[in-house]
Formats: sequence, C-alpha cells, structure tokens
Amino acid sequence: MTDFDFDPLAVPVSPAATVMLLDDRPTLQVLMLRRTSRVVFGPDNWVFPGGRVDPDDHQEAFDAICAGLADADASRILEVPRGGLAWWVAACRETLEEAGLLMAARGGSGAGVDLTALRDRVRANETAFIDLLLEHGVTLDVTAIEEVARFITPVGSPRRFDARFFVARTPHGQVAHFDDGEIVNLAWMEPAEAIERWRQGEMTMMSPTRRMLSCLARYGSVDEVMAAARRRLPMHRVGVAEVDGEYRMVLPGERGYGWAEMETEKGWIRLWELPG
Repeated sequence: MTDFDFDPLAVPVSPAATVMLLDDRPTLQVLMLRRTSRVVFGPDNWVFPGGRVDPDDHQEAFDAICAGLADADASRILEVPRGGLAWWVAACRETLEEAGLLMAARGGSGAGVDLTALRDRVRANETAFIDLLLEHGVTLDVTAIEEVARFITPVGSPRRFDARFFVARTPHGQVAHFDDGEIVNLAWMEPAEAIERWRQGEMTMMSPTRRMLSCLARYGSVDEVMAAARRRLPMHRVGVAEVDGEYRMVLPGERGYGWAEMETEKGWIRLWELPG
C-alpha cells in the first residue's frame, strides 16, 4: 500500500514565478491572495501572486516587450542557459491575471489603456498576454522587479515547482482585484501580522511563504526592501531546525542554523541581510 494515489517521483518540476508586491500603507505591507479550496496545489493557502512559466512566456526577441535588462543578463541571474526574461514576463502575467495589477508597465499603460479590459482578456486567455502588450504598445520595465529567492517543491506534492521569488513595488494608482475563481480573497498586511495570523491558525501558508514574510519583516519600507534586493547578495541555503519547540526555516546567522536539516526544504534566499 502507498499513501499516494500517484507516483511522487514521476511528478514533473515546472518552472514558476512568484511576486511579493509591496506598498507603504503607510507601514510596509505585502499583497496576499487566498487560493480556493478546490485547487490541487496549496488549497485554501494564502500566497503571493504567481504561477507556472508557460512556453508562451519565452520570446525570440524579448526587447519588444521588456526594457532595462537583456535576456543574457536575466539568464545569468537565474543561472539558466537562455530565456531568463520569461520568468519576469510570467511574473507580470500572473500578477495581472490573479491580482488585476499590471506591474512595471511603460508606454501604453500611461496613455489610456483600459486595465480592466486587459485584465479580463488575460483571465479569459492567459496566452494572449504578450499579444496584448504589443497591441497596446506596453513594455515591461523589468528593472523594477528583483529576484530574491528560489524554492523547489519537495517530493510528495501532486504538483511540483521550481519557483523564483521576486519583489516589486505595487503599481501606482491601480487597485488589486481577484476573480473569485482560483483566487477567492486578497488582503494587504504587514509581514509580521501575516506570520502571527498563521501562528494563531487564522491563515494557512506554505513554508516558503512564511520564510519570505519573515525576511520582509526585517524592513521598514518598500525603499529598504528594494535597495536590499538590488544589492543582489549571494544566495544562502535555508535549513529547517527545531527552535523553542517549533520547526522553522532558518538562514545562516539565525538560531538553529548550526543544527538545521538541509534537505527538508530546497530553498535559497538572497534577501537575508538586515537593513542598514
């Protein structure tokens, strides 16, 4: 007998992009989305906007839709042979689809593009995202979105992802909106508040989400987070250790790292240094 109705070793690992959208309200807050209980992966979990990097996110000529970062440089950052900018494109597409926000837009978005219509068209057909950018003359300023972590779903889940985590400032003048499909609620909250609500059993979260919230909780403003992210500190491997009777995901310098188990979570973080 087995505890699984599928072969956990046969589950493919899909590339994914996740975005921590930040705003000073006036304290530092992050956008959290609640997934429906009907999905296979992370049901009823509070997450950041994000999802799979689709084949359509890869382009022969990224410069038609992306500005500020060449694909060779993006690929070097992510340590992939080519197509690194596809992760930035996926991050923007998923944020528009799940949260109704168009990140890092230049050009047409400031010249009367109907964001609601754009959002609804992407929700109806996510493969239309790039065509819609070209149609409306919108380019993505990918320098406004910084990669800060990587987590790979452990064996055992029915869905597995190799997810890159990004941070970005929320687009000015836009209001987050969920479709009541895959996403059934959203909230802006301080990172420490979100962690406490998880501890109190009010919110369900996956361990990488909690770890990234604890990283954000070290900072006092969006400017501080983005400045730290742009420093591009070396990736540090996370471990899992029992601290004060609770198992936690820990980084070097944190209590418990000296005896942490390194294979429970496959994660690496560069947003780890205290500001100042």
